[in-house]
Amino acid sequence: MTLIQELRWRGMIQDIMPGTEELFQKESVSGYIGFDPTSDSLHIGSLVPILLLMHLQKAGHKPFALVGGATGMVGDPSGKSEERNLLSEETLQFNLAGVKKQLAHFLNFDPSLPNAAEMVNNYDWFKDFSFLDFIREVGKHITVNYMMAKDSVKKRIEGDTGMSFTEFTYQLVQGYDFYWLYKNKNCKVQMGGSDQWGNITTGTELIRRKIGGEAFAFTCPLITKTDGGKFGKTEKGNVWLDASKTSPYQFYQFWLNASDEDAKKWIKIFTMLPIDTIEKLLTDHNEAPQLRILQKRLAAELTTLVHNADDLNFAIGATEILFGNATTEVLQSLNEAQLLQVMEGVPTSNVALLQLKEGYDFISLLADTQIFPSKGEARKMWQAGGLSINKEKVNTEFTQVNTTHLLQGKYMLVQKGKKNYYLIIAS
Repeated sequence: MTLIQELRWRGMIQDIMPGTEELFQKESVSGYIGFDPTSDSLHIGSLVPILLLMHLQKAGHKPFALVGGATGMVGDPSGKSEERNLLSEETLQFNLAGVKKQLAHFLNFDPSLPNAAEMVNNYDWFKDFSFLDFIREVGKHITVNYMMAKDSVKKRIEGDTGMSFTEFTYQLVQGYDFYWLYKNKNCKVQMGGSDQWGNITTGTELIRRKIGGEAFAFTCPLITKTDGGKFGKTEKGNVWLDASKTSPYQFYQFWLNASDEDAKKWIKIFTMLPIDTIEKLLTDHNEAPQLRILQKRLAAELTTLVHNADDLNFAIGATEILFGNATTEVLQSLNEAQLLQVMEGVPTSNVALLQLKEGYDFISLLADTQIFPSKGEARKMWQAGGLSINKEKVNTEFTQVNTTHLLQGKYMLVQKGKKNYYLIIAS
């Protein structure tokens, strides 16, 4: 199976220029994708373009990752309903450093490889490019009619907010990126999300009109969720690739909570697993969907890819604490940072450490912290054996809590029934 055939099977190709597939079969090709440095971390929406570059390199071709130091100062109008705020140069440089570090995690930049990945920054070729030079060298080759025909331009011009000249010229700036890489790096293919098709084809057109060259392109579909929700978003916002923004546990949970239909699509798109392995996983899942085989494998592959095996093991163990049969020992083994990761979203209550030092009546604690609306209801559950402290069931002989029940000298996990957890914080 060729590279393009495999990408089609995985659902990673939407639009493709004629001749692109034949080019990849004929020679070792250099291809690039641009990454927008609007933050110092990429989020999971960037995983598809990253994986495209990984597939490219795995197939023996040369990947270029372009970070938009120049285009980040302008702002891409594609898919946007209004103009975004422009970044300061200081913020942009900080973001670029973070994005570069992340990309190096996924691609092999070893210069001894014939198809070593390369990272380029379009600020390097735009910083000394004057406006007059730009309109002479670029602007004269692309007509306004051509630019106006692009969907991303038409939608904005016909909308209420209109479009600034800055954004209107964005496709020329991105088109010049492709021209520069074609001329200086023999880069013949540009890839990106389907919303980039207009900008990408402007690049191929500029190459044709300016130097008579032939360049190629393909795009991948924008990822959607079956339930209509926005991919890569949770109640807390974006799911980031940076562990300090989205913890490995939260990251693992995002994929683990995928619907069956989404998991069937995402296992193909977001993993590098061989096709026969994926087909077996799909068969096994269809035979026993209640086991959530696809979601577990998807979450494991992605957490290992983006983070590491230790983070995966922690995420699995942490998941067992809230949703499985983890023991008290597992809970006690967590450090404070890990404990707080696992407990994010669990309702919290505060108690005075002094009260615990003196001993706190258990039923009173449950009512005072509003885990139960009254002592009577708390007592009923206590008598029925439906309560646990730090994953250990308590019986009617258990009447008092104290500082020995604190994790990390500060926290106590109370479980009511099978799935209701409450974190008590002593201060």
